[in-house]
Amino acid sequence: MIDLYALTSPNVQKIIVALEEFALPYNIISVDVWKGDQFTPEFLKLNPNGKIPVIVDHDGPGGKPFTVFESGAILLYLAEKTGRFMPTDMARKYEAMQWLMIQLTGIGPIFGQWTHFKLFAPPGSDYSMARFQTQVRRLYDLLEQRLAQSAYLGGPDYTIVDMATWPWTRNHAAQDVTFDKLPNLARWFDAIAQRPAVARAVAKVATITSVRETATDDNKDRYFARGSYARP
Repeated sequence: MIDLYALTSPNVQKIIVALEEFALPYNIISVDVWKGDQFTPEFLKLNPNGKIPVIVDHDGPGGKPFTVFESGAILLYLAEKTGRFMPTDMARKYEAMQWLMIQLTGIGPIFGQWTHFKLFAPPGSDYSMARFQTQVRRLYDLLEQRLAQSAYLGGPDYTIVDMATWPWTRNHAAQDVTFDKLPNLARWFDAIAQRPAVARAVAKVATITSVRETATDDNKDRYFARGSYARP
């Protein structure tokens, strides 16, 4: 059994998708970041960085419980644990790994910053919004270019690279991005959305609740490390 400490962010969604695809038994333990659950001593023992997702695999290496944090590390761990959804040939593996790194170091941070400045920043962030909107669209164009050459992001087969990236593209309409001129991306997006495991994951994410809409200003400030929580 795997315990997944989670809420509903794209980084969490990718792990729920993966656990469904790998058909591994798991239990979701809610960590409501809008209440500050990630700052409790109990959670910080699991991830000193105070972020979700985190998994505890009770059948880890040597049959002992094993904790993994950081979504990319979790995906790689699950792929190695099961021997699925990641090439073993060295050349193909690193072809896929490059595109996994693009999600982890580019798509996730850029899309996340766009969301922050769009939804949570005070007025006067026009420069930031223009910068991150441009970068979001550039990355969508990059995905389109890749998918014009390859059936999936990591290569000819569906892999953890697709599981990692797909949740970040679910909000493309809210990001003011349409697929009208991105036909290969649209083809890829729809193919993944129709996978039974992905449909199960999306349904499960929809059942997870938080206090985001009623979070106190202090909890928001703590979450975003701003106000009295900003470091000089």
